[in-house]
Amino acid sequence: MIHNKTIDSQINHRSIRAFKDQPLTKEQLETLYTVAQHTPTSMFMQNFSILHITNEAKRAKIRELCNQQYVGAEGDLFIFIADLYRNQQIRKQLGKDDGRVHMTDIFFQAMEDTILAFQNVANAVESMGLGYVPLGTINDHPLKMLEELDLPELTFPVLGMQVGIPNQEPQLKPRLPLKFTCFEEEYNKDFKVEDLADYDKIVTTYYDLRDSNRRIDSFTKQITGQKLDKAIIDRDQLPEELHQQGLCLDWK
Repeated sequence: MIHNKTIDSQINHRSIRAFKDQPLTKEQLETLYTVAQHTPTSMFMQNFSILHITNEAKRAKIRELCNQQYVGAEGDLFIFIADLYRNQQIRKQLGKDDGRVHMTDIFFQAMEDTILAFQNVANAVESMGLGYVPLGTINDHPLKMLEELDLPELTFPVLGMQVGIPNQEPQLKPRLPLKFTCFEEEYNKDFKVEDLADYDKIVTTYYDLRDSNRRIDSFTKQITGQKLDKAIIDRDQLPEELHQQGLCLDWK
């Protein structure tokens, strides 16, 4: 396997949930924004935007909706947004109709742009000696979050990111062996859950020895547990949120 500074940093990524009480500098912010700006983009549509949330009251409300104490606490809070509003306005102000901006195909392109920008920024964050944690919880209560962020139509908050100077050194979380995730030529459909026994032991040991949030929980127990059990939760409002925002209107 090839090793260099970038690859080793990516392989040793750890989500940081405790940061020093020190915001990013103007130079650091400009650097991260410029990195995002130069992300590959589908059809050169540049369908993403970033919200930097600094207002303490708003950060507290977002933290409440995410139900995670580190969200909007120390460090800097960013929301990565799939953004079709800007291109709709370009068309409208130049005398054109909305065209395909309400279609699922175009929304997926915006999602791709946004996620690529997120990962580009994430790599830059760690290259600067900073840490981050992705915040999928910004979609736990989608309609309330949309109201809090006061986003225009044709926008959708995809991921949050808490960034800052790390104030912890968490363990490296063990990942699925490559034989379960990477295939040559054809997808391997001959999957047997008992083949995960060794990995389950590794994951259980990881949670048992973890410094915080201690729990003994194998990978297969997590997959067969509450995470995927049938239940009605606020995240089920995501299709309603998309349609409310004028997105994916061809998808019923």
